Amino acid sequence: MRTLMEMHDVQASYGHAQALFGVSFDIRAGEVVTLLGRNGMGRSTTVKCLFGMLPLKSGAISFGGRPLAGLASHGIARLGLGLVPEGREIFTNLTVEENLVATARAPRHAQASLKPWDLARVYQFFPRLQERRANLGWQLSGGEQQMLAIGRALMTNPQLLVLDEATEGLAPIIRTEIWNALAALKAEGLAQIVIDKNVGALLKLADRHFVLEKGRVVWQGSSDALRAEPAIVQQYMGVS
Repeated sequence: MRTLMEMHDVQASYGHAQALFGVSFDIRAGEVVTLLGRNGMGRSTTVKCLFGMLPLKSGAISFGGRPLAGLASHGIARLGLGLVPEGREIFTNLTVEENLVATARAPRHAQASLKPWDLARVYQFFPRLQERRANLGWQLSGGEQQMLAIGRALMTNPQLLVLDEATEGLAPIIRTEIWNALAALKAEGLAQIVIDKNVGALLKLADRHFVLEKGRVVWQGSSDALRAEPAIVQQYMGVS
């Protein structure tokens, strides 16, 4: 599989406080990878660097072989990266349908291998959104808002979907629905970077995992390798 995105030796800071210390990882076309670790260890900061929301002190990021340095966030998104941000960040004063079409765009030529997303397809994928299409964002449940955030990202027709805290704060039945949706997207060949605390679900979904501790990648490997080392999860995530 071709390398879709590569992050090499990235360092980044918030003012004088350094947050990333040489983070390197990659994702291949059609692959699902995770960023694991406790809160504050650099996972969301890594996503901010990927999307140009935080400048790099050093290092490099490329997508489809193109360097991302110096590009604005909207320019990076247009290259084929879709973000489902932590906290969802939907437009609460717009309807479901207005949220979905607000950032929609046609697929790029490079995405010809992926089935295109439009309003009808998102409604087919998440029928609850069609039922609620005239409701304002603030009128949705947390689970419906997360479906909307995913649907909005899909409407940009990404080659790479990035989900920061994919199921945080959701009821168990909704979490299951989200995991099933991500598995369906993987089956279609959509590459994904997933941040979440549900290691069991991530082991079933993802191909590879990168564990972050204090802004550094301290472990990486396949789902089988991580299953074989439960101490890694306990040490760096504090869960079993």
